[in-house]
Amino acid sequence: MNLNISGHHLEVTPAIRDYITSKLDRVTRHFDAVIEVGVVLSVERLQQKIEATVHVPGKDIHVEAIDEDMYAAIDALADKLDRQIVKHKEKRNGHDGESIRRQVVSEEE
Repeated sequence: MNLNISGHHLEVTPAIRDYITSKLDRVTRHFDAVIEVGVVLSVERLQQKIEATVHVPGKDIHVEAIDEDMYAAIDALADKLDRQIVKHKEKRNGHDGESIRRQVVSEEE
């Protein structure tokens, strides 16, 4: 997984970089086919904004979160991204494993 972290109107410190990396490891636990993740941190007045674009096979998932605290925004983004990844994984594999069953049946024939 390639991870690109950039800042717009702020410097990305090693502490923020490590925090983002640790939060995004949760995404790869749920879905290991993540190709690339792009994260952009920005500040406008008192609003801390974080955006992430995740490239997975067949889809690009874009999520953003805004908060007064950057770490709270990162937490919110990780939760949103986790839900989107799980949702994409379920759609890809079928809600109850139907696509897996179809593959097994077709291979037996």
